Amino acid sequence: MKKSDLFKLFFFAVFVSVFAGCNLNNDDDDNSEDKYLVSFEKKGSYFPTTIQAFYAVLADDYPEIQPIADEVKHAIDIYTITYKTKFDGQELIASGLVSVPVSAGTYPVISFQNGTNTLNSNAPSVNPNYSLYQMLESIASTGFIVSVPDYLGFGASNSMFHPYLDKESTVQAVTDMLRAVDEFVSNHLEIEMSDDLYITGYSQGGWATMTLQKAIETELSDEFNLKASACGAGPYDLNLVNDYVLEQTDYPMPYYIGYIFNSYINLGDINNTPAEIFKSPYSDRILSLYDGTKSGDEINAQLTTKTSDLYTAEFLSGYKTDSKFTSVVTSLQKNSVTAWKTNIPTLLLHGTLDNYVPPTTSSSLYSGFMAQGVSPSVVTHVPIQGAGHSTGIIPASVASFAWFIELNKAN
Repeated sequence: MKKSDLFKLFFFAVFVSVFAGCNLNNDDDDNSEDKYLVSFEKKGSYFPTTIQAFYAVLADDYPEIQPIADEVKHAIDIYTITYKTKFDGQELIASGLVSVPVSAGTYPVISFQNGTNTLNSNAPSVNPNYSLYQMLESIASTGFIVSVPDYLGFGASNSMFHPYLDKESTVQAVTDMLRAVDEFVSNHLEIEMSDDLYITGYSQGGWATMTLQKAIETELSDEFNLKASACGAGPYDLNLVNDYVLEQTDYPMPYYIGYIFNSYINLGDINNTPAEIFKSPYSDRILSLYDGTKSGDEINAQLTTKTSDLYTAEFLSGYKTDSKFTSVVTSLQKNSVTAWKTNIPTLLLHGTLDNYVPPTTSSSLYSGFMAQGVSPSVVTHVPIQGAGHSTGIIPASVASFAWFIELNKAN
């Protein structure tokens, strides 16, 4: 059965098993213990039989999902939450999606960092019935609390721009979400949350996960008990990615590039004007395309895949050597994540045919870890043979969650 048929089946199962309208919130529950959590709303529930049917069909294409399917035991509840975080020194309200087992017990947490998204209507808390998010939600049935932050610029914070691939705000938003989830479970649910944390993500989410891992290990290890990290196809070295794009005659995802420059110009990190980097008419569009109402495909249609038509000749030939573009190089370097002497079990997963984010970003980072003296038994590089960027999402996610389940069972 094709994956499109899989999701049709799952949507039907959801229709008969989700109790839509059973919304709970804490408007009348003023809990003074909540320092981060602002509100929560129940969006629905899934029975184990629904989730098992979902996995049974998915196993036709991905038999490696069976270890996950074998662990499905719990009915789950789906919630959206809002919480306090900070950006540029100011407090604001952000949001995300939380999936929890219904059965009494103590459960570890998985934090999933979402991939590149430009539509507010497709943020996790706004569209919890999106097929990828349903897959994430279903993992709670195996005995985890699943946290999926929207990121800033989406959901409750959609009035601001999304600081795409910005390390500081990403770590802040994700860790504050985890603090809010802790309060939500501890103060409002009848289950318990263990200290154990597993983190994963793909594409932007792979980069966010690696960035989060480094921040936890180097700055927040007293607060978060990180057990393992699985990072899929992340643009860890942004200058490497930029070099790769500029070397291509055609690059199929120009909206990724525009997103980076829109973010860093809005953050004040890049002081060049769009016209110094991009040719007209694209230079006139970069700062208006990323308003939360356009999909990646719609933004791509407003740009061009032909590199020589997208960039100015001056930028193409001199972005590394011309001091005029120093802020570009500095911003990309500032938001790249480099290897360190980690002791956390880590997977680096990447499709071998990825032409959006080159596989060398993962292999180069792996080499960096080895150069730091990290054991190959701690950091593992996992090429996904024959997978491109889009087709690598499910294999990477399945491998990550199956690995987390095994590690958790061994604890």
